[in-house]
Amino acid sequence: MSERPDSAGPDPDDTFDEFAELVEEETRRDPDLAVIEAGSRTLRTQGGPPQADVPARPADPEVDNALREVEAELATRWGETKLEPSVDRISALMDVLGEPQRSYPSIHITGTNGKTSTARMIEALLGAFDLRTGRYTSPHVQSVTERISLDGAPVSAERFIETYRDVKPYVEMVDASQEYRLSFFEVLTGMAYAAFADAPVDVAVVEVGMGGTWDATNVIDAGVAVATPIDLDHTDRLGGSPAEIAGEKSGVIKPQATVVMAQQPVDAAQVLLKKAVELDATVAREGLEFGVLDRQVAVGGQLMTLRGLGGEYTEVFLPLHGAHQAHNAAVALAAVEAFFGVGAQRVQPLDIDTVRRAFASVASPGRMEVVRRSPTVVLDAAHNPAGARAAAATIGEAFQFSRLIGVVGASGDKNVRELLEAFEPVFAEVVVTQNSSHRAMDADQLAAIAVEVFGEERVQVEPRLPDALEAAITLAEEEGEFAGGGVLVTGSVITVGEARLLLGKG
Repeated sequence: MSERPDSAGPDPDDTFDEFAELVEEETRRDPDLAVIEAGSRTLRTQGGPPQADVPARPADPEVDNALREVEAELATRWGETKLEPSVDRISALMDVLGEPQRSYPSIHITGTNGKTSTARMIEALLGAFDLRTGRYTSPHVQSVTERISLDGAPVSAERFIETYRDVKPYVEMVDASQEYRLSFFEVLTGMAYAAFADAPVDVAVVEVGMGGTWDATNVIDAGVAVATPIDLDHTDRLGGSPAEIAGEKSGVIKPQATVVMAQQPVDAAQVLLKKAVELDATVAREGLEFGVLDRQVAVGGQLMTLRGLGGEYTEVFLPLHGAHQAHNAAVALAAVEAFFGVGAQRVQPLDIDTVRRAFASVASPGRMEVVRRSPTVVLDAAHNPAGARAAAATIGEAFQFSRLIGVVGASGDKNVRELLEAFEPVFAEVVVTQNSSHRAMDADQLAAIAVEVFGEERVQVEPRLPDALEAAITLAEEEGEFAGGGVLVTGSVITVGEARLLLGKG
């Protein structure tokens, strides 16, 4: 058994430097200092790679039918892109459910990219220290049940159905009293908080759906608020600049909480820091209080040295690819340290062996996930320009493809041009397609943009995803069996999830 840290929260009396000093440090520092590329270790921890926890459809026909009924009922509600910015409805639901979200401490995660991977890492660390965890993330890759996890695994279809049926009468009660019915995301959020209370969990790890201030998840009073990198996405809802978006996302910061902040654009950092000062919150910043000291590509992932709030953690293997995942790991470690009071009540770091074991167990489905060999097919759920830039950098670092074919299916509400521009240097050719979502951009419309970015000779159009995958694999195989051709499927979480099913995963 691993040693369980003594404390479960920050000291509310802790203070930090004045706002002006913090902004000056944030502006002065060189962002490249957060990662020091040095050393040549390529060790790998013992044991095979973790298995991605994406559930298949229930094998029992009765359970499968019951789950489909629940999914159909949820589908009658507003989808996740139709919003009435307010927490009134979710607050009313929490009230009639008896405030289940207040029965456990929580860690709240906002940001633009990296939220789900960071949540999974935080969950793994907490679980390694013998805490029972609940994790709520979105969107799902294949099954809606993925969104609610207990003890590191998605709830069973049976438990998901039972939870829905338990909360349904209360949902209908709130629907009748409000101007608008509860949305799909609001009902799922209520289900998650109720399931965590019923378990019960020791701590909940909660990812926002969008924004922060009016996000449905923001009825918790999290002692630790995490801000992953903020970039432009959902600009119609959150604002047209990193600073405006940070203003919405800063709503997850609660009085006297600890804010764990990934590297941010300076204007976004200023907004987050100002909010923290207003609420007497303590701030831990990547590159100053914590960060990545060393990162080396290793077989199946990377080997890291992280600086946490309590000291240095060496030879930490992470079975995920890319510099962005190392940064996510540093943020996750600092968040768990803050939860346990490291740097406040506790001077010593967390147990290094437990930390190593936790990170070595992390899986993040649909994030640089290899699902086929000969040729290699990789799935990555990059769906905005910042995510695409990270994916393009990672594919070159982690894989030695002599020729890479892209399969891109994107949503119509995204900045598709900049997403394609990020991939242009690494794709030899691109097959544009569309997924089954009503939000999907029409394949011909996407192709028109792709031709402007890649040139007509490098673009192929296959409106059906199965045909697009087959075409891309054929193009990759033209290099020959041993030539190193590969396929990257990207552009949307939905595209990745459907490709995963077509390729026999789940």
